[in-house]
Amino acid sequence: YALARIDGMATSEAGDGAEAWRKLASAAYDILLTDINMPVMDGLKLVALVRQGGLHQRVPIVVITTEGAEADRRRAMALGASHYLVKPVQAPQVVEAVRTLLRL
Repeated sequence: YALARIDGMATSEAGDGAEAWRKLASAAYDILLTDINMPVMDGLKLVALVRQGGLHQRVPIVVITTEGAEADRRRAMALGASHYLVKPVQAPQVVEAVRTLLRL
């Protein structure tokens, strides 16, 4: 949903899940960071759509959210999330997750 500059990587930002889905349809991305709670389309729906097939089916997805319940984490991972971080998170935690998933 929102990506920050990490080690010179080109990034893109979407204001909500539906905008993110549209962007994913028109460009290639190496990793997706999303929140669960977003307007128009939530992050779990976005994860499910991405995992159904297409260009980004195997792209790592990091969920960064305030939803700390184990049930939320299990649901996100079952839908295909690659990593789950509970807010508040520090930038180094996000960078480490991205580096690990991209094997940097």
